Amino acid sequence: MKVLYFDCSSGISGNMALGALLEIVGDETYFLEEIKKLNIDGYKIEISKKVKNGITGTYVDVILNRQEEHHHEEGQHHEHHHHHEHRNLKDVYAVIDHSSIQEKSKELAKKIFLRVAKAEAKVHNKPLEEVHFHEVGAIDSIIDVVGTAILIQKINPDKIISSIVNDGYGFIECAHGTMSVPVPATSEIFANSHVKFRQIDVDTELVTPTGAAIIAELATDFTTLPAMTTEKIGWGTGSKDLKIPNVLKVYYGDIQEQNENFVVMETNMDDCSGEILGYTQEKLFENGALDVFYTPIFMKKNRPAYRLTVACKKEDMFHLQNIMFRETTTIGIRYRFEARTELGRELVEMDTKYGKLKAKKVINNGETYIYPEYESMKELAKKHNIPLKELYKLEELKGE
Repeated sequence: MKVLYFDCSSGISGNMALGALLEIVGDETYFLEEIKKLNIDGYKIEISKKVKNGITGTYVDVILNRQEEHHHEEGQHHEHHHHHEHRNLKDVYAVIDHSSIQEKSKELAKKIFLRVAKAEAKVHNKPLEEVHFHEVGAIDSIIDVVGTAILIQKINPDKIISSIVNDGYGFIECAHGTMSVPVPATSEIFANSHVKFRQIDVDTELVTPTGAAIIAELATDFTTLPAMTTEKIGWGTGSKDLKIPNVLKVYYGDIQEQNENFVVMETNMDDCSGEILGYTQEKLFENGALDVFYTPIFMKKNRPAYRLTVACKKEDMFHLQNIMFRETTTIGIRYRFEARTELGRELVEMDTKYGKLKAKKVINNGETYIYPEYESMKELAKKHNIPLKELYKLEELKGE
């Protein structure tokens, strides 16, 4: 399983994400050609190498043509917002929708912008459609967010994970005056997501609202680096010189997929009739259970009883639990996540001298096994008045 792991120990901003992902993609021309599809002008992009505390990374600078002396520095807020175009969320969506970038990149970029817009609306106490915010509406933020979406789509990982996100403390100057860190929009983005974050002993802002929205939308989990075979590492630098490296590190590699989607549930019952248990099994299978079986056991006071075991996918777990509680007398269900090894299988229909026979074709280590479907075998046995055991001797069932 291909994974991107964002090490946000020194925070995250839009252009830091761009720089790190650019190093993983390794094709600046692709990025620049794709970003042109936005069909907006008034800027130029400079991509360079910067050294932070001895670490060399990629720095992406969006320079506005109307203010050549301005160097876009994600990781800081600016007081020159009167040079920016004031766009609301609808305007930003229009820019994205009217471009010719890939649809998946469009959708991802819009989701990231929506997180920032919701946060700004909460902070300014305005309806979403009335929020005009120079930071999100500005060209540089559009490049950061859409560029990140383009590169994520190019890399196309199966999963994205992040470290706990570190932000600094103290106060910074921004368009609205002096703000405490994390700034209000970043705080609201964190509060309305599953991001795990903390403050560390660095007296400045480490996470911008754009960076917060990016990692909140991308990452599905916030944990330490899993066991991983690393293929590439991307280093994206910010603009600040700190006592820690102002660098975002992103790993790209492979982790052995753990089948955490497989759940086994169990419950013991000494007061449930056989009719109810049989009916419950049918209901569980009808609703997505992968396996259902009963095991005879003895419970307290030597009471004969049954253990009901249900195997299912994680997404079906709570629905099937509800059936178990509703249909049986159980008042408690144990469950555990298990790994399992599955062979690839294919449903086939074979021609035999007795007619069509449905079966599973399974391949293991280059060998092919054929396992007939019981109902299909039963049908042939009845139709031709043949013992079922004789049908299992058919040549077609001996594999290839």
